[in-house]
Amino acid sequence: MSKIYFQGTFGAYSHLAALSIFKDAEIIPCKTFDECFLKASKDDNSKIIIPESNRITGNIGIEYLIFKYRLNIYSEYFQKIEHNLLGLPGTKISDIKDVYSHGQALSQCSKFIKSHHLVEHVRADTAGSAEMVSKTKDKKKAAIASSLSAKTYNLEIIKKNIENEKGNLTRFLIMGKNISQPEFGNKKYITSFLFKLKSKPAALYQSLGGFAINGVNLTKLQSYPEKNTFDSFFFLCDLDGHIEDTKVQKSLEELGLHCQDFHVLGVFEADKIREK
Repeated sequence: MSKIYFQGTFGAYSHLAALSIFKDAEIIPCKTFDECFLKASKDDNSKIIIPESNRITGNIGIEYLIFKYRLNIYSEYFQKIEHNLLGLPGTKISDIKDVYSHGQALSQCSKFIKSHHLVEHVRADTAGSAEMVSKTKDKKKAAIASSLSAKTYNLEIIKKNIENEKGNLTRFLIMGKNISQPEFGNKKYITSFLFKLKSKPAALYQSLGGFAINGVNLTKLQSYPEKNTFDSFFFLCDLDGHIEDTKVQKSLEELGLHCQDFHVLGVFEADKIREK
């Protein structure tokens, strides 16, 4: 049986996403993102499911691990994020004084929190907050987490969907050590790669010319400082298309002329949700 690692505790949104994709795998929690990447880099028979960005709050901050471990990306998955207020069974909203959750979840539910005059407490993750509330047996405390967390820790959903904006999604990447990519067919693909440029003036401007000339659409281009420096950057990039498509190959060849480091992270089908 293959192993799927996720960061957090059972009931986390990553756990929810893993259950949606992997019906027969062993799903295992890790304390940190680093631990997830490390486990997958040592074991051919495992994969990781990692949140990469959120539609509302942006990047999750795992780019340095993508750069460090260079695992292959097999697919992307968009998980609907629906935040719920969870408390001990029988708790009323008027009983609650303190609310616990991950910083992003708290900010995504700020209107609800303010309107009920709750005191926020930032914790490492949503499901861990739910677990803590279930252990304290204190009706004054509540967590913001998934409905799966409520089931996992025997909590009651006191109020469903308390997020400020509906339709929030988190993009997850499924990654692992083995390289695998779909055959080039009549589907929408994404090619994901990282690169580091040679140090010269206007290097980025010149390196991206090939994409414009060949009509290749870049859907993501982000820069990150390398290893605690602010003068050496690497870039993470997604483009629309399969690496075997001639125009994609030509534009990547052009980019390669300007790079001192270039690495393809994966080729995978675009999630259907992108078309909506």
